[in-house]
Amino acid sequence: MYLKEVCLENYSSIPKAIAKGATRIELCDYLSSGGTTVSKGVMHEAADYCAEKMIPLMAIIRPRSGNFVYNDSELKIMGYDLIEARNLGLDGVVFGCLTEDNWIDEDAMEQLLEEAYGLQVTFHMAFDAIPVEKQFEAINWLADRGVQRILTHGGNSHVPIEETLPHLKKLVDYAKDRILILPGGGITNENAADIQQYLSVTELHGSKLVGEL
Repeated sequence: MYLKEVCLENYSSIPKAIAKGATRIELCDYLSSGGTTVSKGVMHEAADYCAEKMIPLMAIIRPRSGNFVYNDSELKIMGYDLIEARNLGLDGVVFGCLTEDNWIDEDAMEQLLEEAYGLQVTFHMAFDAIPVEKQFEAINWLADRGVQRILTHGGNSHVPIEETLPHLKKLVDYAKDRILILPGGGITNENAADIQQYLSVTELHGSKLVGEL
């Protein structure tokens, strides 16, 4: 058995996903652009429903599509959204900040981690923009600061996940018990079991992880 985190754009899909076996929900608007923060209304209703069903609820905190290099105004927006997510009763949040040269924006991340106190934190697929040779160092940095998991495809999002599995396995083995590696991107109800068995992970992520909704 493994946890199935299903990313959804709207509230109406949540009951369907849970009925089909989703065991955690991530709210993520505009999935076609990599995802942005949903409205507070969606967070509110989703939090109430998921609490009733005892299903953990996460939300991506991302003010726009594009890269993961944020200015001061964007970081303020993310901070406000983190506060709202906590106040509305969400279990966790998903975000990631990078520098122009694709390393973790340490100042921005430490600021947002403080504002996310009390919430689970997933560092999202911004991780895949970090050069491969620095990804193990990034795992160390995030684990040392209490980040719970890293959502990663293991490579370029346009490459099928079956081709990135060997690198994902290296990340999983390196992270060990310090931080969870959460594979995502192209995982469906059809290939999930094989991917989970190959990687020996406890959680998987995908919009079609429990099939079409």
